[in-house]
Amino acid sequence: MSSVQHTKPVHSARSTGEPLWLQRILIAVALVFVGLFLVLPLAAVFTEALRKGHEAFFSSFQEPDALSAIKLTLLITAISVPLNLVFGVSAAWAIAKFEFRGKALLTTLVDLPFSVSPVVAGLIYVLVFGAQGWLGPWLQAHDIKIIFAVPGMVLATVFVTFPFVARELIPLMQAQGNEEEQAAMVLGANGWQIFWRVTLPNIKWG
Repeated sequence: MSSVQHTKPVHSARSTGEPLWLQRILIAVALVFVGLFLVLPLAAVFTEALRKGHEAFFSSFQEPDALSAIKLTLLITAISVPLNLVFGVSAAWAIAKFEFRGKALLTTLVDLPFSVSPVVAGLIYVLVFGAQGWLGPWLQAHDIKIIFAVPGMVLATVFVTFPFVARELIPLMQAQGNEEEQAAMVLGANGWQIFWRVTLPNIKWG
C-alpha cells in the first residue's frame, strides 16, 4: 500500500537570492530615511502646533492670516485640480491610444517636472513673467500681475503636479488596449461617445 507524501515548499530568507543580512540592512536604511525625512518632520510640526494645547491650536484657525492662507490654498486647489485632470486625461489618451509624430517628445515633456527642481521651475516663471522677463514689460503695460500673485502660484502648482494624472492613466490605458474603442467605432459611435461611454468608465477608478 503506497502512501503519498505531501511536501510543502520551503520559504527561506534566501528565496530572492539575497543574503538575510543584506535584506535587513536595506530595510533598516529605508526605515531610517522614512523616519528622518517624513515621520520626524511631521512629528515636529504636530508637537509644535499642539504645544500650547488643543484650544490654542483650534483658535489659531480664526486668525486673519490663517484664514487667508486657507482660502488661498483652497482657491489654488480648485483651479489646479481641474487643469491637471484635463491635461492628464488628454495626454494619457493621446499617448496610449494614438500613434503620431512627436509622441516621444510629448512623453518626455510629461516627465519633465519630475527631473526639474521646484526652485528651478519658479526661476523659469520669474524669467518669463517677471518685471525683467520676456513678457514682463507687456504685462506691466496692461497691469497684469503673474509673479507674486495668484496666477503665478497656480502656474507653479500646475507645473509641479500635472504629470501625476497622466502617469497614472497611461499604463492603465495601454493595458486596456483599443479593442473596446474599435468595437464602439464599428457600431457607429463617434469620438465623444467613445470617450464618454467607453474610455472614461474604464479609467474613472485610475
